[in-house]
Amino acid sequence: MNLDEFFVEMSKRREKRVYFYRINQTSEEIEGFIYKYYEAARQSGVIIEGRIANPTEGNLAYYGEIMGMDFRMDMGFMSASLKKWLPRLGAQQRENIARAVYDCLEGLRRAGKTENMLKNAYIKFMCWLYYKFERIVNRLGQENVPKILYCGSISNYELMLISILSNAGCDVLLVQTAGDKEYLKLDPDSKRSEEYRTADGKEFPKDFSLRQLCQEKEKAKRNKEIFGEESGIVRCTNAWTEGKGIADILTPPSIRGNGSDSYYNCFCRINGVEDKLAYANELYQFYLSLKSEKRQVVVVNEGIPKPTPDEIMGVRRGNYGNLDQMLSGLQANIQYPASKKLCGLLVKAFAEVMTEESKELGDNLNRLLNKAVYLLCWIKRYIGQLFRNWNLPDVGCFIYMGGCRDGGEALFMKYLARIPVDVLILCPNLNVRCCLKDRLLYEINHQTSMVLSTFPQQNGQLRIGTAAYHAERELDTLMYQDSGMFRDQQFAKANTIMLQTMDREIKILWNSELKYRPNFSTVDGVVSLPVIFSKMSGVKDRDVGNYWISIKQMMTPETLVVNQAPFLTAAMPNPVKAHAAEFFKNGKLRRSTIKNHSCYQYSFLREEMQEHILDKLEALIEQKLIKGTFENGTEYTIVSVALNLPKEAVRLLQQFDFTKKNPKLIYIMTSEVMMSAEDSIYTAFLNLLGFDVLFFVPTGYNIENHFNKRLMEEHQIGDYIYDLQVPNWSLVQVTARKSWRDIIFKRG
Repeated sequence: MNLDEFFVEMSKRREKRVYFYRINQTSEEIEGFIYKYYEAARQSGVIIEGRIANPTEGNLAYYGEIMGMDFRMDMGFMSASLKKWLPRLGAQQRENIARAVYDCLEGLRRAGKTENMLKNAYIKFMCWLYYKFERIVNRLGQENVPKILYCGSISNYELMLISILSNAGCDVLLVQTAGDKEYLKLDPDSKRSEEYRTADGKEFPKDFSLRQLCQEKEKAKRNKEIFGEESGIVRCTNAWTEGKGIADILTPPSIRGNGSDSYYNCFCRINGVEDKLAYANELYQFYLSLKSEKRQVVVVNEGIPKPTPDEIMGVRRGNYGNLDQMLSGLQANIQYPASKKLCGLLVKAFAEVMTEESKELGDNLNRLLNKAVYLLCWIKRYIGQLFRNWNLPDVGCFIYMGGCRDGGEALFMKYLARIPVDVLILCPNLNVRCCLKDRLLYEINHQTSMVLSTFPQQNGQLRIGTAAYHAERELDTLMYQDSGMFRDQQFAKANTIMLQTMDREIKILWNSELKYRPNFSTVDGVVSLPVIFSKMSGVKDRDVGNYWISIKQMMTPETLVVNQAPFLTAAMPNPVKAHAAEFFKNGKLRRSTIKNHSCYQYSFLREEMQEHILDKLEALIEQKLIKGTFENGTEYTIVSVALNLPKEAVRLLQQFDFTKKNPKLIYIMTSEVMMSAEDSIYTAFLNLLGFDVLFFVPTGYNIENHFNKRLMEEHQIGDYIYDLQVPNWSLVQVTARKSWRDIIFKRG
């Protein structure tokens, strides 16, 4: 009556009989049945795709050795032969097979086949039973009916043997991807099998194979495990909107669409502002409207707070060999007991965005796992706020003021857009770009830029600029955007690049502003700082007097001077040293712990410079510039030195503007006393922060013992001279150079 009867135990079948069916067309139902039958045959049956191989010479030789080559057209002979050839057969099984073989050969005899032909057919059947079907013949007559699956165009003798096994008690499924034409030549009246017909059947694809079918079904099965059961709830993102952004989000969820099992959400980014004077007030009124409608709202300003160590430790995870294992293991972290349907949506969205992310990261499972852990931390943090007392068609609202700063935040926005949440990303400042890219995202672009860092949720937060104020900001934008001119402290982030120079160029570049140096650039709000990190070996013309004068000439107001090595040592008092292991733990710099600690010395600096210092500390460790990093605990020494800079260096950092003159360090080494490890860390760290660092080594001695690679450029400026004493710099007279105007007009 239906295909599932194949899987019914023998005692529960209506007519207590086996089934032999052939399938010539496919459909979704049939493909599901074939896969299920394949699994059953794999457990207790035989699968044939293509033809059964003829017995080999070795097979025939073994048969002759055991059984001899006698043949008689007699039931007793066949039963006795089967007892010897297949000793595991029970008496009833043996009799059933012997009877089926005899009937088949009798049919051939009546059709005019000779005795020799009958013998050859008998031996072929016996070899096939032993080498191909031995694993099922001893299961004949059991409750769990053994199964044969044959995929392809069956031959005459194959059909005979499989009919023998069917008559002896096997279920048989014949999948004919090329149709029924060849089969009907062998069995014109369909006496041996039944054709299964279905109303929605269609031809098998030309490339159909059991292997491909199984791969597709197993993939679907894995997806079901990963993505969870279908919740029956359909997502409709943006298709219902009118492209009005905020006005669309204010549309009550209950009237957005007609689907009773659907949710209608909005995923929108608004770049720039339409009216500076009204923008902040519009946002405030928008927020009040959401709250008055009892919508669940979450607001984040300029960055989603990173997961805390406790949040990260709260994510249950294991060791995974592939993406599927990882997703199956991690989805248990997503729980919403109040609604099984919503929980299903949350799990499915997690699997969807992580699968897309894996295409970007390739086979890097560790990076993918780190992203997944961050995503799960944010899901746990915000789901309770967004879905408090949730019922369909409720839709929460997540507002992100400022735009995504990194891929992790963008991934979280993609996730939120795939669950019942309106996601609104506001980027009023056109100079700050949001890195999010997603096929579901709808964008609204305005030409006017406005600086507004905090979403106005309360009256106290609402600041509205006057027309004159905004006019001044527009002028500011015109002057300082892509013009080569920069306002004071315009940029908060910077990276250093090492300049390779001639020794004569250093004096020219030393006192110039960074923006005039080669390779200076500003891209996406990050400044590339061309800095000097060089060593001057020897003394030009052995003229010691001019040597000291040339050094004195480079001592600008922004320059720190170290007169001898070592400058810093491990024995010096350092309040950070005792807490370095607490500040750098599990390979990560714990910024919040550092900033909240009593020994933190940079809290008075502007916030941008504090972040710059911590960024470069992290880079110094990760790049392993100092020998012993991650080998003998040198990373903790790096932390203690970087967080305990001399007061003079900290003051120079506070006033450091990335587009103007940078601070500098001159380090003079005249003896055989080498730099300490702390000095190497100090100079490399200052250079990463944007300092020009220049070593004067008249002896030419090696000073890079503590560096993992060659960091500084060396210039040979003269002969090596030893045992020099650094002079009292206040007594070194620097003769002012005459300008070309003075020379021309003869003014002294």
